Amino acid sequence: MTAGAIGFSLLLLGLLLVVGKWIRVKTPILQNLFLPSSLIAGFLALILGPEVLGNLDLSSIFHWFEAGVFPAHSIRTWSALPSLMINVVFAALFLGKTLPSINKVWELAGPQVVLGYIISFGQYVVGLLLVILFLGPVFGVSPLAGALIEIGFVGGHGTAAGLGDTFVEMGFEDGEALAIGLATVGVLGGAMIGIVLINWGIRQGKIKTKNNVESRDEAERKGLTELDQRHPAGFLSTRAESIEPLSLHFGYIAISILIGFAILQAFIWLEAVTWGAATGVYLFAYVPLFPLAMLGGIITQYVLDKTDRYNTLDTDLITRIQGLALDILIVGALATLQLSVIADNIVPFTVLALGGILWTVFGFLVLAPRILPSYWFERGIGDFGQSMGVTATGLMLMRVTDPENKSPALESFGYKQLLFEPFVGGGLFTAASVPLIHQFGATSILIFTGSITLILLLFGLFYFRR
Repeated sequence: MTAGAIGFSLLLLGLLLVVGKWIRVKTPILQNLFLPSSLIAGFLALILGPEVLGNLDLSSIFHWFEAGVFPAHSIRTWSALPSLMINVVFAALFLGKTLPSINKVWELAGPQVVLGYIISFGQYVVGLLLVILFLGPVFGVSPLAGALIEIGFVGGHGTAAGLGDTFVEMGFEDGEALAIGLATVGVLGGAMIGIVLINWGIRQGKIKTKNNVESRDEAERKGLTELDQRHPAGFLSTRAESIEPLSLHFGYIAISILIGFAILQAFIWLEAVTWGAATGVYLFAYVPLFPLAMLGGIITQYVLDKTDRYNTLDTDLITRIQGLALDILIVGALATLQLSVIADNIVPFTVLALGGILWTVFGFLVLAPRILPSYWFERGIGDFGQSMGVTATGLMLMRVTDPENKSPALESFGYKQLLFEPFVGGGLFTAASVPLIHQFGATSILIFTGSITLILLLFGLFYFRR
């Protein structure tokens, strides 16, 4: 594949993003579902690509239709983007963030940390139980499918796509497509079910703060910002004649990924010469880079806190780069989604999706009121959204529920990520879950995740309820 072909493929992806945005602007139902433009663009690319339009066999009329309306090299390029962009997303996760003490994080966000872990590890329990008791014996589904609910729901499209190589190395080639499909179900279900729950909460008096489900103005519904309300996308911490600020911030992200790469290679080497050689159990050889890139971002931020007296790192610029990477990732993942894999596994896929949805709704409606000490709805709806459709969904639902930020929901949700993201939702355990099941078996990991879920459940019910 030539450099020109790769460049042209990226230009097409940019075009899809703009078209996706204008489709959202012109379609009220998509606005009411709070669907991001990248998701719409990804669906558009999927329909116009080889999995839908390409299957109509129009190549005898239009020679380029073997991959839909797109060149075949564009599909190959897009399929490689998610595993690259996920490293950018996770490396930027803590860059520009103040790293508070563990005590402060626990004081503000302890209940939500526990609730988030209960729901996440519970998704492993539900998935593994379904695979061991039903999907495996009846449909011959791989035990590795027990990890798909948490990977797809809490991890989202990025994590699902980022683990693609791991699935292949573990002999579960269908895993990536199923995980991306579940991530799509999670995003759609999180938005739709979340809005239904918010309206229920209004009618039942569960929400203490004023919400704006119906009071959003036209620009807000379309995802636009009025001219008089716009603010800079980032501050120019350096002069352009020295270095473009955007270039500098890209460099900080690159350093974070390189640190993560070095850590991963060190663990792979250590494993190979110690317990791996002695026991034959290898885990780090199958762990993807992105959770270690997140750790590299934490290290980079710590060093900058100690050495950068000019404060050259700006959170808003980092967020913009992260957002760009996430948009590219989502479009690339959906555009190359293998619908035939989901169709061939439609019953297991549906069972896992329903199991994940029911458990997550149970966690919000039953566990959140008993674990979160105050403003349980405003705080719990963020955890529900994150547990269904990644962090952005949780933030969106919290904003709808508490637009004026009168509750502690947003602050505690933000602090929660410091103790939550490094391990689940795309963190270290999420990345290691598939290799762990492969090495130790589904039953052993079920016992492990079930024990963690039970311990955290008892702790949450009795400690925070006091």
